[in-house]
Amino acid sequence: MRRTMSSLLRVLIGAVRTTRHAPRLAAGFVPDDDVLLDAPDERLAPALVAAALADPEPAAKLLATTRDAGEWEDRDRYVTRLATFAYSRGDWLTHWMSVAPGDPDALLVAAQLAVRRAWESPARAERLRELGPLISAVAETAPRDPVPWRLALDHARGAHAGHTVFESLWEQAVRRSPHHYGCHVAALKYLSAQWYGSHRAAFDFAEQAADDAAPDSLVRALPVRAAYDRLRVPPRRDPSVPEPRIDRAADRALALSAAFPPGDPWPAEVRNLLAYVLVERARWEEARQEFGRIGAHATSFPWGVAPGSGRGAVREDPLRRFLTARDRVRGELARRTPLWEPGRGQAGRGGPVGH
Repeated sequence: MRRTMSSLLRVLIGAVRTTRHAPRLAAGFVPDDDVLLDAPDERLAPALVAAALADPEPAAKLLATTRDAGEWEDRDRYVTRLATFAYSRGDWLTHWMSVAPGDPDALLVAAQLAVRRAWESPARAERLRELGPLISAVAETAPRDPVPWRLALDHARGAHAGHTVFESLWEQAVRRSPHHYGCHVAALKYLSAQWYGSHRAAFDFAEQAADDAAPDSLVRALPVRAAYDRLRVPPRRDPSVPEPRIDRAADRALALSAAFPPGDPWPAEVRNLLAYVLVERARWEEARQEFGRIGAHATSFPWGVAPGSGRGAVREDPLRRFLTARDRVRGELARRTPLWEPGRGQAGRGGPVGH
């Protein structure tokens, strides 16, 4: 009976603490209704609006600009987003291909779209192997561009290419851009325990890449991507990757995130990934700060992938999971905060500490 009363008392006190402190702890969060999922930046948004009207010209100009200027990170993001849009609204891409059949940018978006559709097929490996000539042709149309090689690395993983093929593709990718984030992520996936490597191999690769990257490069956060893979797929406790190594990955990503302004869309996916790992590690205060830096920029990855799903990833509502994770952080911190904090009176306005 005494134990039951003690448990009930802890529950009641926790509920009072949550009610008292949760509003204050949420003060740095963007309101739920203002959070946007995968919001395009100011360059991509007009291209998507025009594509919705079946006009490919802004998208063509945008990708041509990134190719001419060597803006490979932006180019990779824009190609992926445009292919995602074409997945359900492809008339603008069909029109673009018809008026400019040899355009390297149109070919790249079309190849990205084809690879995505092949990945979703029950006959994934066979469908992907059929796309090999298309990916090779895209790479030949833009010899300096690393993005086709990122696509080739994704293609190789799904087509069950061996390590020799993977290594040759990786060599081509880094020859064009030694620290391209998308290519590094594609390589990390291939080396992960879910595919053709191990948690140890993934961490070794990610940490070495982070060490070699420029201070403001997103590759600096690559270890937290390895940590995410390690946390979401069994076994949870892998002796080859001790938990301090996971926390060091989070620490690296925290340092990178702090170098960018709060609400900056550029590191949004890395920040969302970091917030996920911090929540999993029960690092509540740091998670609260990271959600504050994220601001309104929620991303489908990692929130759109169900926990524990491996190769056959189960999709979930990413925005709902993002908001639920924020609420959990706020609730956990509130529950751990004393009912009356030292130096604050019962009304929270100073004076003697409440009893």
